[in-house]
Amino acid sequence: MWKIFVGMFLAGAGCVFIAQAQDVPTGNPKDFKIKTCLHSVSYSGAWRGQTVLTVDEFLVKAKELGYDGVELMCKRPHLSPLDYDEAARQRLRARIDQLGLKLVALAAYTDFSAGMDKPGLPQAEIQAAYLGEVARLARDLGTNMVRVFTGYDREGIPYDQQYNAVLQGLRLGGQQAARYGITLAVQNHDDLAVTADGMYWLLKEVNLPNVKAAWDAWSPSAQGFTPAEIRQGVLKLKPFIVHTTAAQYITVPRYHYLPDIVDYQKIPSVNLEVQMGPGMIDYDSFFNALKEIGFQGYIAYEICAVTEGGGSIENLDRTARSFLEYVKKFR
Repeated sequence: MWKIFVGMFLAGAGCVFIAQAQDVPTGNPKDFKIKTCLHSVSYSGAWRGQTVLTVDEFLVKAKELGYDGVELMCKRPHLSPLDYDEAARQRLRARIDQLGLKLVALAAYTDFSAGMDKPGLPQAEIQAAYLGEVARLARDLGTNMVRVFTGYDREGIPYDQQYNAVLQGLRLGGQQAARYGITLAVQNHDDLAVTADGMYWLLKEVNLPNVKAAWDAWSPSAQGFTPAEIRQGVLKLKPFIVHTTAAQYITVPRYHYLPDIVDYQKIPSVNLEVQMGPGMIDYDSFFNALKEIGFQGYIAYEICAVTEGGGSIENLDRTARSFLEYVKKFR
């Protein structure tokens, strides 16, 4: 059930805000239930050849495919706060309700270590202000969660300075989100706090009841962690996990040709997205770990890379349907 947290005092502002927090895992596997969510980035044209749908076209598509809910990308070409005034927000909320969809979350795009080479710029404040606007948009549209990132590693900047920028940014952003009863769900996507231990430490330091984890299996799999180690990460983050994202990939090796010696040198591989099923990520183990802790949130599916079969609407639809077929085994 929803919990109300009171007493988030903003130092120097003299105000108390009330923030709602997402349901964290119960610890009872019987409470786990597959609830599917389609991320609009899947039809945003972000990747080579990918078909672009409008927000309304995407909503209709998610309904036709059979998803329970949607996650909307909070930037152009989809849901930028700059493009939605009060009337537009009311129309969009009514449309989502009309289609019988659940708006699970808005996806914000933060990078709290950005601009650290120019310390005179108040980057944390700028991004916290952006999150405040996104949180207000989320409230107006009827959701209570905004997914966020931490930050990319900046060469030449000490790690502790970058970590502190992320820490302060999440605190400021969390305080802004609390004004609107919104939970920030931090995804393990960017460089900083990308491991389970790092995310756990960060969220404990942020220490706000409305800053939680959107923990997924892609990052630890790409880092070489075993399914057993990924399970341990889920168990460690049990107090925080409120959302997760799924997508399957294959790893394609790459080599650089050295003509002087008529040979090849191995370089970093490229990950390409494929339909749900066999691939680089053991989702059976990951979803079973979520079940083990009694995960309560939605599982968002995203097509967020160059995809096997291309970016036509037909292939995107097939790929999105593959997720719905895959999760039937867990229902």
